[in-house]
Amino acid sequence: MASSPVTMMKIKVHDCSPPSTAAARLLPFFRRHQIHFRSSVGPLQNPCFPRTIITRASRSSFSSSSVITASMTTEASAKVIDGKKIAKDVRDEITAEISRMKDSIGVVPGLAVVLVGDRKDSATYVRNKKKACEAVGIKSYEVCLPEDSTEEEVLKYISGFNDDPMVHGILVQLPLPSHMNEQNILNAVCIEKDVDGFHPLNIGRLAMRGREPLFVPCTPKGCIELLHRYNVEIKGKRAVVVGRSNIVGTPAALLLQREDATVSIVHSRTKKPEEITRQADIIISAVGQPNMVRGSWIKPGAVIIDVGINPVEDATNPRGYRLVGDVCYEEASKVASAITPVPGGVGPMTIAMLLSNTLLSAKRIHNFNTVQYSHC
Repeated sequence: MASSPVTMMKIKVHDCSPPSTAAARLLPFFRRHQIHFRSSVGPLQNPCFPRTIITRASRSSFSSSSVITASMTTEASAKVIDGKKIAKDVRDEITAEISRMKDSIGVVPGLAVVLVGDRKDSATYVRNKKKACEAVGIKSYEVCLPEDSTEEEVLKYISGFNDDPMVHGILVQLPLPSHMNEQNILNAVCIEKDVDGFHPLNIGRLAMRGREPLFVPCTPKGCIELLHRYNVEIKGKRAVVVGRSNIVGTPAALLLQREDATVSIVHSRTKKPEEITRQADIIISAVGQPNMVRGSWIKPGAVIIDVGINPVEDATNPRGYRLVGDVCYEEASKVASAITPVPGGVGPMTIAMLLSNTLLSAKRIHNFNTVQYSHC
């Protein structure tokens, strides 16, 4: 009598535990199906293995004499959500639309930036925004005031930009010096030119059903745009936002709710946050804590949008530090189905959405017909 054929199969097993522990968890399954187990695992450090393939295997696919080789690997399985590429696509679309607008009605969108103080990081952000404006054809206006400027001086420049027909968007670079009332200054920006989307009327409209904000805050808008352009389904999904800031966390939660997701917010007072994030199909993290969200916090197959940009010491880097997100990328990329890198994920989208909002403002002010190049 001929012997039964022996089937050799490699199966990736997703389990954040030592190889011996992961194999032990599979033994009851193998015994139930009279399957011989042989592990090809060698010495591994910090393993995190995918379990999805074995759990989807049907009983009929195995013969009683099959031999399964469990090939446990640390290779990342998540798709990388490329914010640089999507941001470039958006900028190219904006460039084409600005050219069309200029040719049709002779209008060039204008963005004014107000910078107070001499913080190097703020100056770098403003410089990058100016370069981005020039690259797509937006006229850039800039006011740089000394650290000891009065609040009245800042308000005077904002008032001037509010009245200037060449300016379609106004951005006040944050943070402001401690002696200034940030709320008063942001509220002074004309809502029709509030391209940052921080005016309370814009946030209020964003929160209300049946109302439309004139502008959506740039970073949350960029997060949703990434989900759309990667065809991530949001409707009916469970979404968790880590962080509740006015700039990112809260508006991101409101946007997800508008997309018909079921939304939870995790914040500094949340008890057992990992139990909440493990239920999420989509996680947007914007808390400013390096590597806070671990692989064990993530549901297999979830989509991760990491807004955090955090410097951590790195003696091997010429700068002495490297940038990491709020999510531990090495662990999360082995569990999630898709994830944004840091840097190169959400960051480029923030400036792209600022340009998008500035163009939107110019088109609205001049009643120029809109071409839908953005999902937001």
